[in-house]
Amino acid sequence: MSTSRTVDRAFETALYDTADHALDTAASLLAADPGADAELDRRGEEFVATAWRRGWQPADLVRIVRRELDDVHLRLVARLIRAQAPHDRPRGPRWAAQLDAVPEGSAAPRADRFSHATAVLELYRLLLLRLPTLEPLETGGAEDNGRRTPREARPESRALARIRALLAKAEATGYPEEAEALSAKAQELMARHSVDEALLSAHAPAPDTPGACRIGIEAPYEQAKAVLLDAVADANHCRAVWNEALGFSTVVGFESDLEAVELLHTSLLVQAEAAMTKAEAAQRAGGRKRTKTFRQSFLAAYAHRAGARLRAAAEAATAEAGGTGDVDLLPVLASREVAVTDRLERMFPETTTTRLRGAGDAAGWTEGTRAADDAEVGRRRPLR
Repeated sequence: MSTSRTVDRAFETALYDTADHALDTAASLLAADPGADAELDRRGEEFVATAWRRGWQPADLVRIVRRELDDVHLRLVARLIRAQAPHDRPRGPRWAAQLDAVPEGSAAPRADRFSHATAVLELYRLLLLRLPTLEPLETGGAEDNGRRTPREARPESRALARIRALLAKAEATGYPEEAEALSAKAQELMARHSVDEALLSAHAPAPDTPGACRIGIEAPYEQAKAVLLDAVADANHCRAVWNEALGFSTVVGFESDLEAVELLHTSLLVQAEAAMTKAEAAQRAGGRKRTKTFRQSFLAAYAHRAGARLRAAAEAATAEAGGTGDVDLLPVLASREVAVTDRLERMFPETTTTRLRGAGDAAGWTEGTRAADDAEVGRRRPLR
């Protein structure tokens, strides 16, 4: 029997037969034919390429495999992603960064061929049968058709490098007042950087168009974390849509603003979780048992309060920038907002709102609000 036929028979059994013994039968077929390994890998690379055509990106695939399967499957999909990459078309710097972040794909020592074949088939079931088609992020963006614009090809700006450094210090400090000051400076600098980018684009021969990215929303307390991301996106001229079933939010905005949202959201999560751990310890020391409701309420309050302060800081910095230049900033920002909304509505013609659940713990809400006041964002002296 040819190796290709062995793989075909295994797939017919494992991928389309719902009987309990189907997976074992298919794995036995593959385990008995070592010559089928290369064909099995080739089919896996085809499944990865199919996922790209259906709107998935490397970070999305890694995230869903980590969420739905086990470490052995994560190693397998990482190896397939890396093997497929040289045969793919260029897709721009964001895609390249995701490829660089794919975990090492070296396979763990195999206990036996049957176990390995079983893991491969479980992964292929996910890739072939369970991945829905996603909204394409590349269409209409600066990476469309793999084209890299000169603006995207340039190195990270000094402003973004400074923002990154400020947020790293905010995450590392054990003093709430220092974290607040550092985060405030970072948000103010983000707002100024966004204004600078908007003005540059408005005067460019080919102005930028909005792009999009997906940001993972990890368990637990996904809803509160999605609310926090929405608040960060809103404060930085972006819009976010949460996909609860697949564990991510899609953020739509201009590239410099998307970078700022990714940086700030990650930093705020680190700060929020550190503050929540400290608040829980204080509550336990006082004899009160903490619950899931406390943590959900804490993060919900943190998101609500941080969002309000982020917006205030961004508005103040934007107003100051608009009052110091020769160009009327409001029409420029308004046109960008219209462009972002138009891209969002084309990507997601139907969205729904949801009520925040499980945020009824008064102590958690109070502590979360206090933590957001410590971590985010007040008006500070202008950055020079």
